[in-house]
Amino acid sequence: MSHYDNIIIGAGHNGLVAAAYLAKQGKKVLVLERRSIIGGSVVTESFGDNFSVDSLHTGGTLRPDIIKDLKLASYGLQPDSAPQPFITLLADGSPLTLDVESIKRISEKDAARFPEFVRFMNKAAQIMDVTYSTIMPRLPMNFGFKEGYGLLEWALELKLAGRKDMLNFIRALPMTAQELVEEYFESDIVKAAICAVAIHGSTLGPMGAGTGYTLIHSWMNRGGLAHKNVGKAGEITTALANAVKAFGGEIRTEAEVASIKIENQIAKGVVLINGEEISANQIFSAADPKHTLLKLVGAQDLPPEFVWHTQSIKMRGSVAKIHLQTNGNHGIPEGTLVVAPSIKYLEKAYDATKYGEVSEEPYLEVTTSGNTISIHFQFAPYALKSGDWKLEIKKVEELAINSLSEYFPNLRASISNLKSLSPLDLEQTYGLTEGDLNHGQLMLDQFLFMRPIPGWSNHKTPIDNLYLCGSGVHGGGGVSGAAGRNAAKSVR
Repeated sequence: MSHYDNIIIGAGHNGLVAAAYLAKQGKKVLVLERRSIIGGSVVTESFGDNFSVDSLHTGGTLRPDIIKDLKLASYGLQPDSAPQPFITLLADGSPLTLDVESIKRISEKDAARFPEFVRFMNKAAQIMDVTYSTIMPRLPMNFGFKEGYGLLEWALELKLAGRKDMLNFIRALPMTAQELVEEYFESDIVKAAICAVAIHGSTLGPMGAGTGYTLIHSWMNRGGLAHKNVGKAGEITTALANAVKAFGGEIRTEAEVASIKIENQIAKGVVLINGEEISANQIFSAADPKHTLLKLVGAQDLPPEFVWHTQSIKMRGSVAKIHLQTNGNHGIPEGTLVVAPSIKYLEKAYDATKYGEVSEEPYLEVTTSGNTISIHFQFAPYALKSGDWKLEIKKVEELAINSLSEYFPNLRASISNLKSLSPLDLEQTYGLTEGDLNHGQLMLDQFLFMRPIPGWSNHKTPIDNLYLCGSGVHGGGGVSGAAGRNAAKSVR
């Protein structure tokens, strides 16, 4: 039986970040990936000739300290591309770029307030980044000096933000996105476009409590309203894989883990789907907490109350992706475009998913990369009230194309190929339980020291030597690498 210091389950970006940090420490590291390609949900795939797209997450960038620590520039990760415009599509079919000059067309007051809003959001994102860099102690458990010192650093960052920004940041977290933007803007067009970013990837409407938090979270990960590095998600994981290998780590694809081997409440290794056993001193799982704890470990080896809390983690995926290959004559401008005409429109789109239905008037976010178009579709609930996703995905495709064709009449005729991914595909192909892109909803009762569950926010589990390092833990959600970095740093 082969033996390693560390085994990482899953070659998503957080798993690779953790592997790179551990390998850099001189540990013997093995990464196991169930698919034939690495990247998890941060991956660029080909679905046909000249038809390569970011399958799930659109572009993205890692935290600057991770890029520096792992010397990722030397392994092929290029600097961030120039910021792209963030565009909302107006009812008359014309695009409105969210910047001062364009906003003046609809509201002089909103144009005047926009720079202050951007300044506050950048400050809030900075505070959030420090928050995610802080390994949360197991509150309300007793914790030692090391964990307490981390909280002290976080509190100091809050204080250095200044009294006004500190209070506004704390106020913003439980607010609805609607309430937050209404403190700055009067135009529903501007407010709705910003609120769309708050609900992106979350099964929440802009009138839901805590969407102030998700707005700051998304702003931090994107570096603003628009996506960065569109079409280049795969470059992130390729650079990370190069770093892992350069530091001496190994990566195996088509190596699905069937179970984690437990002896006397201690993780001893893994068993692959083909029966192969591999032992290790420590196991890190980048899979979501539910899959890791309930399937790879199993309820029989966990305390009953812990099992109950794990079963109660809210996943509730409601995102579908539609990728279009075109001849280039679609008419859609470059940038991040949203179909979000009003806050009520967004809330109504969310309402459908409460009843297990696909939104007839969906919130769409659209990006282009060369001749390909990627459509992020909300809301498409994993748990359908009736029907199944093998049939329902056709309806989603038509709704997405019909909605965009109202603004871009040449779109349908330009399409030569199509690839759609339902929430069920996200689960079965990419290992995302219930199709949840974030490994657990970003909600007020599932963040900070309550992520993934209350009392277990420091990457540990009731199984000794088993740690969580994926998006489902504190610091995760979207593309950043913070969860993987924190997990590697929390263990010696």
